Amino acid sequence: PNTVLLKVSNLPFRLLKLKERFIAKFGSAPKFYVRAPGRVNLIGEHIDYCGYAVLPMAIEQDILIAVEPVKTEVVQLANTNSLYLDFSTSVNDIQIDKTKPQWHNYFLCGLKGIQEHFGLNNPTGMNCLLDGTIPPSSGLSSSSALVCCAGLVTLRANGKTLSKVELAEICTKSERYIGTEGGGMDQSISFLAEEGTAKLIEFSPLRATDVRLPSGAAFVIANSCVEMNKAATSHYNIRVMECRLATKLLSKSKGLDWKKMLRLQDVQAELGVSLEEMLTIVEDVLHPEPYSTEEICKCLGISLEDLRSQILSQNTQDVSTFKLYQRAKHVYSEAARVLEFKKICNEAPANAIQLLGELMNQSYISCREMYECSCPELDRLVDICLQFGAIGSRLTGAGWGGCTVSMVPTDKLNTFLKNVKKAYYQNDVQRLALENNSLFATRPGRGALVFVEA
Repeated sequence: PNTVLLKVSNLPFRLLKLKERFIAKFGSAPKFYVRAPGRVNLIGEHIDYCGYAVLPMAIEQDILIAVEPVKTEVVQLANTNSLYLDFSTSVNDIQIDKTKPQWHNYFLCGLKGIQEHFGLNNPTGMNCLLDGTIPPSSGLSSSSALVCCAGLVTLRANGKTLSKVELAEICTKSERYIGTEGGGMDQSISFLAEEGTAKLIEFSPLRATDVRLPSGAAFVIANSCVEMNKAATSHYNIRVMECRLATKLLSKSKGLDWKKMLRLQDVQAELGVSLEEMLTIVEDVLHPEPYSTEEICKCLGISLEDLRSQILSQNTQDVSTFKLYQRAKHVYSEAARVLEFKKICNEAPANAIQLLGELMNQSYISCREMYECSCPELDRLVDICLQFGAIGSRLTGAGWGGCTVSMVPTDKLNTFLKNVKKAYYQNDVQRLALENNSLFATRPGRGALVFVEA
């Protein structure tokens, strides 16, 4: 289905406010508005870029942009949040600075992705005013929501159309302009989400299947208030490379054409075995001690120069050791947990909530122990959530900060929120300041939309 266009005769309050601010800023009214939601990943962390299905839902928090196409060749960007400075550039000369993941660079990723897809020689200039309610660097995908929003803005302003799947694929590719080697979950759910249902998102080809969450449980997001920006650190890209290297070593040990293999899922598909069997193969082939670059080169029969130029990404060139066993174990076991989670939701046994909670807890332990993408604050927050009645709790998003997601029985929700607030936020000035945006129950929301005044 194509992207949803909503004609509204009475603008909702938030759009009205944005319209007023837009007029005050640019001296004329916006022609249309675009919204793209953030997301919470319920299970399936760090496996999308390995080719495996994930299980996110869109949240109500979003990025909203008011837009007026203009005759000049300039894009002017402004933000309702004064922390984010105005920016303008020529639409014919988009430069994205990878060294500084500033807000406008994410907008430019979406803009450039659409321009390049259509080969637009003379793209439309635009005035844009952005308003966001997704806490930044919180693992709720504010950056991808901004890339998706910008892609949809550019599409609409230039009078082009694409399917939601095509948009998701273009925005996934274009976010890599900023240096993040992401896998496509965030952009896919941002476009394909529907109200009231989570989605199993599968890749190559991209498709989304409804997953009905059990009634009787609420999903609560709690922000650790430790910021983590994927593009600003190499943690994330190192993990992508460790999975890629594990792919190469596993492939070679099984006599496959390892040069062609990029993702852990490729190995499983090529061997035609189950995820359980892949875990056994990991045990047999890889050792738990970290691999040095020398050992990797020796295993693959290549030079260090080849390793750097042909396999490693730009920002992982100087890493000297890689953990392959742990990363592969996490990915194959997490991929199995995603399928089990979906199966439980579909079959809806009486103890579904217990079973799903158990999978969330296992996922968290694997993220913490095998993938090492937690941090002390996230560990503490998960403990607090479990202590006050969550059936399952885990980090969501890249990790190293950001948020946890917990499944809480609906009848315990209010006391849960009160207790977590007290235990984690109330004694810390910085956390207390962020608290309103930091702890909330959420329902599966709808995907990206274009609003036009009727």
